[in-house]
Amino acid sequence: MKRIQRLCNLRHQPYQFTVLVREIPICDEHKTHGCCVDHFFSKHHPYTYRSFHILYNSKDLEDLLNQAKAIAKKIEDLRQHSLTKKHNRGFSHSDALQINTKIERLEEMLQEVCLRIHHMRCKKMLEQKELPVAFVTFRCRRGATLAAQSQHHSNPLLWITEMAPEPRDVLWRNFSIPYSHLPLCKTGVFIAASLLTIFFAIPVTAVQGIVKFERLRKWFPPAMAVELIPGLRSIVTGYLPSVILNGFVYVVPFAMIGMAELAGDISRSKKDIRACNMVFYFLVGNVFFLSLLSGSLLDQIGESFIHPKDIPSRLALAVSAQADFFMTYILTNGLSGFSVEILQPGLLIWDTIRSLTWSCGKEKKPYLYSLPYYRVIPFVALSILIGAVYAVVSPLVLPFLIGYFLLGYVVFINQIEDVYETTYETCGQYWPYIHHYIVVAIVLMQITMIGLFGLKSKASASFSTIPLLVFTIVFNEYCKIRFLPTFHHYSVQDAMKNDELDEKNGMLEANYQNALNAYSPPCLQPMNCMAEES
Repeated sequence: MKRIQRLCNLRHQPYQFTVLVREIPICDEHKTHGCCVDHFFSKHHPYTYRSFHILYNSKDLEDLLNQAKAIAKKIEDLRQHSLTKKHNRGFSHSDALQINTKIERLEEMLQEVCLRIHHMRCKKMLEQKELPVAFVTFRCRRGATLAAQSQHHSNPLLWITEMAPEPRDVLWRNFSIPYSHLPLCKTGVFIAASLLTIFFAIPVTAVQGIVKFERLRKWFPPAMAVELIPGLRSIVTGYLPSVILNGFVYVVPFAMIGMAELAGDISRSKKDIRACNMVFYFLVGNVFFLSLLSGSLLDQIGESFIHPKDIPSRLALAVSAQADFFMTYILTNGLSGFSVEILQPGLLIWDTIRSLTWSCGKEKKPYLYSLPYYRVIPFVALSILIGAVYAVVSPLVLPFLIGYFLLGYVVFINQIEDVYETTYETCGQYWPYIHHYIVVAIVLMQITMIGLFGLKSKASASFSTIPLLVFTIVFNEYCKIRFLPTFHHYSVQDAMKNDELDEKNGMLEANYQNALNAYSPPCLQPMNCMAEES
């Protein structure tokens, strides 16, 4: 209901009137995609169709635009430099002439680049670079909703439609990736993320070797020197592994978001959700399961595969053995993680390096954008998972988790309100994934309960937990059927309700007029430097 109410509050947004259309065939008569879009929607949606924006392969045009912006920036800098130097006594007339000559030369270059841009923006040149992708605007939300959720051709691989993302959420460069190539891109990203998860097992195993000091002494005899200093062993085996693990894990979300860039998602929100899923399963696989395996089950992993029915009891035994490590991990993650979130040292250092090297002299951009959901949500979900599992095995971890969540609430309320910029409205898009993460945590908790009761020789209690596990899975499937479509589709009933509200307030025409130019490709938008030249 909150999502529906939020969409109602944002009913003036242009994406509610706009549909993204992909795999547009070429018009037989005019040999263009744009003409085909107009003919098709004028015929099949005659009362609601309004206009369209065809997209282009604009890489060359974008290069020219960037070149024009760079030249305009140089001209502006030289003019500012000239004005500053005029007040200095050492600034001679010849220096002024030299600067004016440079400015004139740059202005000629800018004029030449602008002429090339005008040439590439002409209709015939653009028609050669058309992509089979368009944003189609409708007169009402009902028309857009019906068009987005309908199959428009007997061949389901033609005229593929979906509701458009927010204009500021669009990743324009990914539209040049053919729709048929997207499965390959997504598969490649999945394989890359899986390989990263597998190879990351090396540092995690090394960290768990520190936890098991007796094994560490066998593998690395000089480690015995730690025992010479009183209290150092407890720090090395207790606190140090969590610090090292957090240090390694800190870079993982940035690696995952880099991989998600290659998946071809059309919006930042979808890219962030993809990265969020990859980071979560990475954390579950490495931080949770691998910590258990490398700690307590390393010597028995073969037996687990030979006797799979013993996995719940072995999992319960492993979870019990690693309680101290995860308690320390929660403490470390809470104290250091939130401090890093507030101070942002990594991004600050990265921005400093970038501004002093390859971005030196360029227009400075903020290094903080929107809330990094792909970094925040998976770590919180991992804490929920640890809390759910250890609520049965070691309830002492729960007070630390409560403190972790309270501190996190305070920190992120401040970050969301005062630090991060809202680059797109989520409208609850992350809730289905958070629900899935919580269900995974509950299922693991129940499997651990089955094993724990088995270790305690409580066969009746162990068997009684199995229906609970089945009920959890069934409930999850029910939630998918009942609630998930609300997050993927916009109902016709709600669309008509919002249209009626706009008609009553006299805002319907103004809202869809606002949507007409909201999805104009960036390469076709006017440039300030060109305006100055003209």
